[in-house]
Amino acid sequence: MTTVDPTLPLSPYREIGRAEWARLAAGLDQPLTETEVVELRGIGDRLDLTEVREVYLPLSRLLSLYATSTKKLGAATSSFLQEDDTTTPFVVGVAGSVAVGKSTIARLLRELMSRWPGTPRVELVTTDGFLYPNAELERRGLMDRKGFPESYDRRSLIQFLTEVKSGAPEVRAPFYSHMRYDIVPDAHVVVRRPDVVIVEGLNVLQPPAAPNDVAVSDLFDFSIFVDADTAHIEKWYVDRFLALRQGAFSNPSSYFNVFAHLTDAEAITTALGYWNEINMPNLVENVMPTKHRARLVLNKGADHAVESVLLRKL
Repeated sequence: MTTVDPTLPLSPYREIGRAEWARLAAGLDQPLTETEVVELRGIGDRLDLTEVREVYLPLSRLLSLYATSTKKLGAATSSFLQEDDTTTPFVVGVAGSVAVGKSTIARLLRELMSRWPGTPRVELVTTDGFLYPNAELERRGLMDRKGFPESYDRRSLIQFLTEVKSGAPEVRAPFYSHMRYDIVPDAHVVVRRPDVVIVEGLNVLQPPAAPNDVAVSDLFDFSIFVDADTAHIEKWYVDRFLALRQGAFSNPSSYFNVFAHLTDAEAITTALGYWNEINMPNLVENVMPTKHRARLVLNKGADHAVESVLLRKL
């Protein structure tokens, strides 16, 4: 009979150290080239081939196993009910703070999962597309709270995911332009019953708005939270702002072009202002409290490398 050590804290998670997790990559082929990794890497991220092989390759394999097993369970259920197989896409949610690297991770998982035989068709949707248009945010007095839960059209996001999980042949999501900092009218991301849909966003693990409401995460089959020390995230946010000032912000068409000519000191002050007034409060009030709603947590260190993994027990 298995006994539980009473001196150890009970947890619904397995905590797996970096070295132990990296050993799970043994025997798995690295499917991406260095050039592909560079192209997937977001501004400020320090993703390299070693990190892909030791962290994200095993994670993609685990997700593929979950997706394949869920598909088999769906087929078995349909057989039991004596009806046609109605298995729908496997939906993965990726949550975490601004600047923590969740967008890069979502893009990377899309590429890695599509290389596994059981999940060749993988689509990625970001919840930025479900932000209210700037005009509506202005009307509601929410422009300074962009990214907070109330700035999203939650009903449309849930409707989108409901259609995906209902097996609709084609579902459309609004398209958000980071250059324009707004929704693009009449532009859409189209999802046509892939094997996997990855949904990435700040607040995707929020609990229901009201007791009888559906939460976005209720429509996920698996969820990931990307975690790091708040001080590290703040530094990454400032570093990213400085990098964007030299790159994307310098485009005359960019909404943020006004920041392109700031001095380093002015840019740091501006970035810290946005962090302390908007992003940090949102992280503390809304994002961090959802961490333990995730099936898996990636804990990052100061260099963006994953140091440990928490995996919820079955």
